Amino acid sequence: MAKPIISADSHITEPAGTYVDRIDHRFRDRAPHVVRDPKRGDLFIIDGMDKPIPMGLIAAAGKPAEKLRMFGGRLEEMHRGGFDPDARLAEQDVDGVSAEVLYPTVGMMLCNHPDFDYKKACFDAYNRWIAEYCAAHPDRLLGVGQTAMRSVEEGIEDLRQIKALGLRGVMMPGNPAVADYDDPAYGPFFEAAADLGLPLSFHILTSQQDSFKTRGPKLNAFLSIIRGCQDIIGVFILGGVFERHPRLRLVCVEADAGWVPHYMYRMDHAWERHRYWLTAGTLTRLPSEYFREHVYTTFQDDWVAFQITNLCNVRRLMWANDFPHSDSTWPRSQDVIAKQAAHLSESDRDLILHDNVAELYGLERP
Repeated sequence: MAKPIISADSHITEPAGTYVDRIDHRFRDRAPHVVRDPKRGDLFIIDGMDKPIPMGLIAAAGKPAEKLRMFGGRLEEMHRGGFDPDARLAEQDVDGVSAEVLYPTVGMMLCNHPDFDYKKACFDAYNRWIAEYCAAHPDRLLGVGQTAMRSVEEGIEDLRQIKALGLRGVMMPGNPAVADYDDPAYGPFFEAAADLGLPLSFHILTSQQDSFKTRGPKLNAFLSIIRGCQDIIGVFILGGVFERHPRLRLVCVEADAGWVPHYMYRMDHAWERHRYWLTAGTLTRLPSEYFREHVYTTFQDDWVAFQITNLCNVRRLMWANDFPHSDSTWPRSQDVIAKQAAHLSESDRDLILHDNVAELYGLERP
């Protein structure tokens, strides 16, 4: 590689005190916390959610497929870099990664919490923790903050706080508290995000529509989890958000990218053929043109994504290792990249593995 590799989507493992130690005192007795079950291992308990979050898969990077289990994980047995920033550097070195854009783990599930006041308190606590974690090595640990989006005004204040904490972007809940994201009322929020240089990230499993409930074998559910992100992209493009806010940037996180060319083609077909009876926002360009300019997609083990660079905008593709989650390519990322990107030019490899992330998040180039 001519340039150091940056993962556009990696994760932390929230330690037991993340929320309990930092949450607004009014919510302390309800804060997400860890309990140890003798049979199911460590579980994150979240008040108001039906099921606890098991630890078996959230730090399973590097385990062979036959050893993956949802339950049985214990915090002290997990990759230490998930919660120790100094240990994280060694884990990056093992994988040949120079830096990572970091997303939450428990915080992903909190995006779907029905109580927006509780969600706000949890996200504020998380933002303080991730800022502390990243401050140890700010050139290699690139944190993304969270906002509950209870209102436009509060969302803008969240953006300012996230920026002040030194975080690099904002992770959005798939469903805001009031109207959907194509409502013009969100205009001031989108302009504030552009002014502050904070890309909006939508991660898989953070929308109410995301569910592992599906027909057929359980494995079929794995194939459905990208739909929530696709629906959000459709809201922003067909709802005219990018038409009204040309500086806005959206990151579709961990939903792969091999599907992008067909999705753009299908959007154009829908617009040209069906927009007169299926309403949409006002657009002055084809939907695919907004996608090419405004939407970034992250992917890890996606051979197809490396093959279709000529069918989409290669400057909006960003590779990731998803460490330390169960779908991670760690510690074999170098082998995956060597196999899947061997046919690409050096300049295109640099774009996907470094330049696009560096430009989006305003990182200094080497």
